[in-house]
Amino acid sequence: MSLQTKALVSVRWLSEALRTRASTVRVLDASWFLPKLHRSARSEFRSRHIPSASFLDLDKCSDRSSPMDHMLPTASDFSEFAGRLGVARDSHVVVYDSSEQGAFSAPRAWWMFRVFGHSAVSVLNGGLRAWTSDGQPLEEGKARKHEPAEYNARLNRAWVKTFEDVLRNVYTREFQLVDARPAGRFRGTDPEPRDNTEPGHIPGSINIPFTSFLAPSGVFLSPDELRTVFQKAGVDLDRPLCVTCGSAVTACLAALAAHQCGHQDMSVYDGGWMEWYTRAPPELVISDGRGKHL
Repeated sequence: MSLQTKALVSVRWLSEALRTRASTVRVLDASWFLPKLHRSARSEFRSRHIPSASFLDLDKCSDRSSPMDHMLPTASDFSEFAGRLGVARDSHVVVYDSSEQGAFSAPRAWWMFRVFGHSAVSVLNGGLRAWTSDGQPLEEGKARKHEPAEYNARLNRAWVKTFEDVLRNVYTREFQLVDARPAGRFRGTDPEPRDNTEPGHIPGSINIPFTSFLAPSGVFLSPDELRTVFQKAGVDLDRPLCVTCGSAVTACLAALAAHQCGHQDMSVYDGGWMEWYTRAPPELVISDGRGKHL
């Protein structure tokens, strides 16, 4: 991320930017909901969204050949997807979501743009919740059409961890692994939101539920407060860090929080618990509940 682009921007900042430099700002609604909630992010976008916003479908902007949910697409596919949304290399992308928490899936979009080499990307702090609370205007209906743009993505593989990377790390502990799922799912006592997946965690991982990084208002905590959250959990921000969750969505709140603390050596386990439970041997599925059986 360049020094000129903040990872978090306020409602007032975005409102002013849309008035004064709308041609260079691309607002994307990256709302996504767990399948068992039976909510359609696209339908909710058509009901209300920030003026000029386009809808970024995280399920479609993914590797459709993978059995795992919304895994990263190829660089060429991401280039095509971003270009269709009118995002150019010089665009300042601002992502948000409509979650009640203030942030849920937008940080995933923020990380995706960054991992594909786009540094001018920000998350609207507090999301649609903060936008509406401030009395800002909304639109309904389909997204406005933006002129397609040429886009050339380049994947930074150092920021993505695979199953094999995380498996090796169980024994080598080359990096710290933070799991952003709720505590019950991490411990194995509360159910996972996906069928055929039992709860639990990867050996050696540290649980910091994603809501720990947010204030009651839905905005991110201050950098000093975020450092305290990491420190209390036993995370050393001077060491390499990888973040995970169920399918690498809320993990990206932890990634953004670490970024706000100035942490640079950070990656995301893209397959998340969904892949780990599917592929890991039973002894590497740690759970206070049912665990994994042969």
